[in-house]
Amino acid sequence: MSVRSAKESVAVPPEIQSRLEAAGLRRTLATRAVLGLFLANPQGTLSHAQALASLTARGLGVNRVTLYRLLDRLAACGVLQRHADDGARTWRFGLADTGDGLAPRFECDACHRQFRLTEGSAPTQAVASDLFRTLAGLGHQGLRLDVAIHGTCASCVPDAATGPEPEPQP
Repeated sequence: MSVRSAKESVAVPPEIQSRLEAAGLRRTLATRAVLGLFLANPQGTLSHAQALASLTARGLGVNRVTLYRLLDRLAACGVLQRHADDGARTWRFGLADTGDGLAPRFECDACHRQFRLTEGSAPTQAVASDLFRTLAGLGHQGLRLDVAIHGTCASCVPDAATGPEPEPQP
């Protein structure tokens, strides 16, 4: 991850800026710094503790409660996505998909990088439409659908020749 000065301005893409404005969020120094963390590594995800450590390393002292609230607000307005990291029993945040279609994502459980599976957008959108229609028929209002596949990315998979052999499943 590249190191940025706390005073360096972050170029916020127009689609993210419009989401911030629609939610009434101001572009404070803390907001710009947090966005900078995620824009610098669009496929990466960060826990609250990792985000706080990165901001501190960049010379920006953000109160931990303020950071919790900011991450939640950025997730609520669709700039970030919040995902449970069951292994660490914490939340991880990553940039939300800003495209029009619903693309499923693959998240590596080892390095926590996310990969959008854009070729799966059309079939996923059809399933999502069916699910939202079903919810509407029951009187519910669905807001969003998150489709994720968890596993190990190609960079993190141990080499078959040097890595341990998987144990047989009973």
